[in-house]
Amino acid sequence: MGSSAEAGYMPITPHTHAVILSEALPYMQRYDQQNVVVKYGGHAMGDAELSSCFAKDITLLEQSGVKPVVVHGGGPQIGRLLDRLQIKSEFADGLRVTDAATVEIVEMVLAGSINKQIVAAINQAGGRACGISGKDANLLIAKKLERRVRDPQSNIERVIDLGFVGEPEEVNPRIVEVIASGDLIPVVAPLGVSRDGMTYNINADTFASALATAMKAKRLLLLTDVVGVLDKEGRLIPKLTVSEARALIEDGTITGGMIPKVQGCIDVVEAGVEAVVIINGKVPHAVLTELFTQHGAGTLIERD
Repeated sequence: MGSSAEAGYMPITPHTHAVILSEALPYMQRYDQQNVVVKYGGHAMGDAELSSCFAKDITLLEQSGVKPVVVHGGGPQIGRLLDRLQIKSEFADGLRVTDAATVEIVEMVLAGSINKQIVAAINQAGGRACGISGKDANLLIAKKLERRVRDPQSNIERVIDLGFVGEPEEVNPRIVEVIASGDLIPVVAPLGVSRDGMTYNINADTFASALATAMKAKRLLLLTDVVGVLDKEGRLIPKLTVSEARALIEDGTITGGMIPKVQGCIDVVEAGVEAVVIINGKVPHAVLTELFTQHGAGTLIERD
């Protein structure tokens, strides 16, 4: 078996390591003591190596003076457990209806197994993570999500009842701020509680956006299964202003499921977050690449 150089890999010298670290300094200073909300989901959550990379990235952020807050999803894991328990899911207009039986499973998976797996991974990497959900200390007061669709033939609008699927009504981030101020890393499951005590499942992107807005975060990072926003030739667009993003939606460059994601980014930026970044979570150490290098790792959307 040949050496690493023979195999096409050049070893990194101690000097090169030092240069890389020194080049990261201005970026570390930019985010020192700043809140950075990271939505963690998609393919990366199911891959052991990527999960380990993510945990190390988050730990390094905290050790570098950044205040990371992790909000995680868990749709595929919820679906698998529902199948194992033989609880049949109903769908309305392509969206899962969360009934009373399903919301119990959702809470068990999100606030239980997934949340504690992420906490354990960060702790294993040398960090100190604390797992909570949006129900703790009334972090997120939710209301029932109303989804309206219009029949293309009759043009009649109807309301879809998705059961215990909610949307943010009020965010009280004090519990997250208290945890972060104690040099701990909050790991938050996207559940909410209504004013009458009902549990609601919240879309993780929506939850992370609402929390980042309430905390006036420096950055919101959305780890997804896509590289970011692409132009009409399929090339990554590294940076967009709000007006440029709107123009790309209007001219058809941004299409399909990317439209609500980008629109959500625009809303967050206009609400006070400095910038939102759509990142491919399947790339190892994407979080560090985005925050601590000049190259970035996805599409950054910022105000004009």
